Amino acid sequence: MTAASSPKVIDLDGIRVTLPSRAGPVEILRGVSLAIERGEAVAIVGPSGSGKTTLLMIMAGLERATEGRAVVTGRDLGPMDEDALARMRGDAIGIVFQSFHLVPTMTALENVALPLEFTGREEPFERARAALGDVGLAHREDHFPAQLSGGEQQRVALARAMAPRPSLLLADEPTGNLDGATGREVMDLIFDLHTRHGTTLVLVTHDERLAARCKRVLHMRDGLLGEAPALEPAGTAS
Repeated sequence: MTAASSPKVIDLDGIRVTLPSRAGPVEILRGVSLAIERGEAVAIVGPSGSGKTTLLMIMAGLERATEGRAVVTGRDLGPMDEDALARMRGDAIGIVFQSFHLVPTMTALENVALPLEFTGREEPFERARAALGDVGLAHREDHFPAQLSGGEQQRVALARAMAPRPSLLLADEPTGNLDGATGREVMDLIFDLHTRHGTTLVLVTHDERLAARCKRVLHMRDGLLGEAPALEPAGTAS
């Protein structure tokens, strides 16, 4: 089944990640299986160190599984080399991190256009300008990251992730470095773009209020994943 025809954007089967340490092998992921269909919004919650970010990095092709099979946007990641994985991310995956990862010597417009140029998209700056408009920053396109607030930098990062119109958006604690009000604004934008473009969304967070906005909430603990209520009682998430 092709990427375009398959309803599954993510199909993980028995994913294990084991890392060496002086004390012996450490199991980060212990046999995770997960299917996410096109257009879903899924939250992954759990304590620090439970394996949430590692799982997201497997989905992005930024880390390799020790065992198991990962098929993302119809592509089996196992046989792909780093160049092929980079092309896949450029074509189909947008990623928003807790840290903004903007190039400090580039303007907001140049930061957003960069992945479009990398993947050979037509009219990269026009697309980047439209993406900045989608996040309310058309008036800041010529500003450098140091001239932007934290919320504005994260909105630039979101515009960069969404400019190629990816089928999958991965967000790793996207409000972790923002104050409450700014974080809510960023999440409003993420969910708005998810709804408008039909983008599949996977959100890693420890914030139950953000997780509750997704259609499905998955709970991770000690490298295992399951459908469960959020980990902490309401009001205690940081």
